[in-house]
Amino acid sequence: MLDNIRIVLVNTSHTGNIGSVARAMKTMGLSQLTLVDPVQKPDSHASALAAGATDVLHGATIVDDLSSAIADCGLVIGTSARNRTLDWPLLGPREAAGQLLAESANYNVALVFGRESSGLTNEELQQCTHHVHIPSNPEYSSLNLAMAVQTLAYEVRMQWLEAKEHPEQAVSEYPLTDDLERFYGHLEQTLTETGFIIKHHPGQVMAKLRRLFTRARPETNELNILRGILASIDKQQKR
Repeated sequence: MLDNIRIVLVNTSHTGNIGSVARAMKTMGLSQLTLVDPVQKPDSHASALAAGATDVLHGATIVDDLSSAIADCGLVIGTSARNRTLDWPLLGPREAAGQLLAESANYNVALVFGRESSGLTNEELQQCTHHVHIPSNPEYSSLNLAMAVQTLAYEVRMQWLEAKEHPEQAVSEYPLTDDLERFYGHLEQTLTETGFIIKHHPGQVMAKLRRLFTRARPETNELNILRGILASIDKQQKR
């Protein structure tokens, strides 16, 4: 289960933070690290701060964008430090850890962390199925990147240890992120062709629809039904 949990760092500025994250991961039994467009690739400073976790560091995958990092994931939880314009399904650290573990039996899952100074953009957060917020002291809520990873990785490990003592429960199968993106692309195309979305003035329609479907979170079979509905509309439009 732990092998399918991926830590994703987006546009990290300091290589030392990447090394510290690798160390935090290994202490909790996590090994999948993906770097999205890091300002600088891991160097000797990163290796020094990784201490005995250089295997996690050297095994890290580097990709250009978040979509590539999570394409094969069925659950993606993005860390968020503040409320956004569009509310997304929000989990606490313990609840997020339980969800990650439960679904990691079926496919890869991801926990996404943003830039040290500004976190994740709204667009990046909208690519996540859920958000997680660490309830730190509101008078001093500053957590560095490695601390945030360590906090959530600890919750994952505690949930994992507890899960080993209880029988496994069946978990619904959800579509991978790549499948969801194809659905959203299909939905936008169909709604544009029917005139529901005005091509030159799309507004916030797709962002709000993403929020709706994220909140509903259709299972794989349900998403297939939705794709079938869109295909039938496309067929009717052609007639």
